[in-house]
Amino acid sequence: MTTISTDSLAAVTLAELNAAASLLTRVDRKYLLPVHAAQDLVHALGDAQVLQIGRRRSFAYASTYFDTPDLDSYYLAARGRRRRFKVRTRSYLDSDLCFLEVKTRGPRGATIKERIPYALDDADHLTPQGRAFVAGLLLGSNVCRTREEAERVASELTPVMGTTYERTTLHLPHAEARSTIDTRLAWMPMRASRHSATGAIRGTARPAGPQAIIETKSPGTPSPADRFLWGLGHRPAKISKYATGLALLNRDLPANKWHRVITRDLAGAAAAPRATRPRG
Repeated sequence: MTTISTDSLAAVTLAELNAAASLLTRVDRKYLLPVHAAQDLVHALGDAQVLQIGRRRSFAYASTYFDTPDLDSYYLAARGRRRRFKVRTRSYLDSDLCFLEVKTRGPRGATIKERIPYALDDADHLTPQGRAFVAGLLLGSNVCRTREEAERVASELTPVMGTTYERTTLHLPHAEARSTIDTRLAWMPMRASRHSATGAIRGTARPAGPQAIIETKSPGTPSPADRFLWGLGHRPAKISKYATGLALLNRDLPANKWHRVITRDLAGAAAAPRATRPRG
């Protein structure tokens, strides 16, 4: 089984979901589980609602992640720095929508996500307007101390990795929380190209296998999804689609923070043993 069945759940529209629980500032917890365990969670959350658009309840996503030549975003995450950032485009393939997103850290580890609409044709590169948006957020979140530094970092960002996956989104109305379940995840290396119409060249995709990434999103307190998973002995995993994927694709990158996930849960996707000591 590689897909999630939500036939037992009531539907919620995108407008209703965003009005009730947009949660752009939230506490995230991630779990890496076999798909059948994710299905058990759906069955347990009987009062949950599932996002439905038209007749679809599962949606195809693609993301392109950007980093500096020195992989500053990756290494800040590897070292657990509070002032870290992530820059990506996210494409909703079923609706031909795209957004440029910047994630930073707020007080007490909260994730802050800011995004703007973006042209789907620009998903694999950053436009001047996109770089200006990124620079402003790097400065405003104190990731960068000066405007000059923020503009320099934004100017250096190039596409380094892409992902594709299918997502099911659940709304937990009594807890003002959301959960997403991602399946069929695959990573692919990318590199910038001045000769490509899209601004990037994609390499061979590497699938994650029969695993689901469950992400719970709540204003602060653990959600019913968290409590159900904890009751079965599951604990949040150190996994990042970007950092974990980049470590899988680049065997020379240190990946001590994600070593257990890579060698145990994603053993089938890992190509070779890798270093476990972060740079610097």
